[in-house]
Amino acid sequence: MRREHRPYYLKRAKYLFERYYAEHFVHPHFDYVGEGATFFNPWYTRVFGPRIEIGRYTNVVATTDKRVSFVVWPEAEGKGRIAIGDYTIINPGVRITSAREIVIGRNCLIAGDTLISDADWHDIYDRVWSSGNPAPIRIDENVWLCDSVIVCKGVTIGRNSVIGAGSIVVKDIPPNTVAAGNPAKPVKAIDPNRTFITREQFLKNPDKFYDSVLGWEKEVLGPNTLFSWLRYLLFPRRGD
Repeated sequence: MRREHRPYYLKRAKYLFERYYAEHFVHPHFDYVGEGATFFNPWYTRVFGPRIEIGRYTNVVATTDKRVSFVVWPEAEGKGRIAIGDYTIINPGVRITSAREIVIGRNCLIAGDTLISDADWHDIYDRVWSSGNPAPIRIDENVWLCDSVIVCKGVTIGRNSVIGAGSIVVKDIPPNTVAAGNPAKPVKAIDPNRTFITREQFLKNPDKFYDSVLGWEKEVLGPNTLFSWLRYLLFPRRGD
């Protein structure tokens, strides 16, 4: 598909249905869902366990082939927690699993297929009862985890840092650092005195932002009709 063929009103109806579905079927599984949090394709988001929180204007994006999962399996009574900060985006295929505690700061970018787990889930010798000596994970604000990163137990990633695609983080990463590799190591410094443009700034006026997006989609999809969309579905042509 080279472009969107649906009429604007059908796409708008899908957005409204997603909002209804998320509020009715997904939100109740969280301990807290902040104002303005959105779920794209919410039926592909899995939430299991207690003490899972999603911040204000957080975006969770799931797809048919790449679900998003938030799982708390406590190591002991009262343990296990996932807290996602305001304005963070969670992309398709992300898995966050906690036995102790995982805290992700505001304005973070969590790219597709990232795994964040604060436990090994089995011990080398006890592969039945042990959860593998969990240790908390802290990801500070404005961190960017690139595609397919693995963040292991006991790790802290400092603010503004970037973890390169496919990296495995087993030790703390300082603030304002680009790190990459297996295991991830610092490869470049980030200038903390330069201005960062964050998702919070991008969404500082959310109503205006969403209105502009809808206006753009209405303009782009305006020529589409129900007949042309059905024709595309049933009899696609080269160039569609």
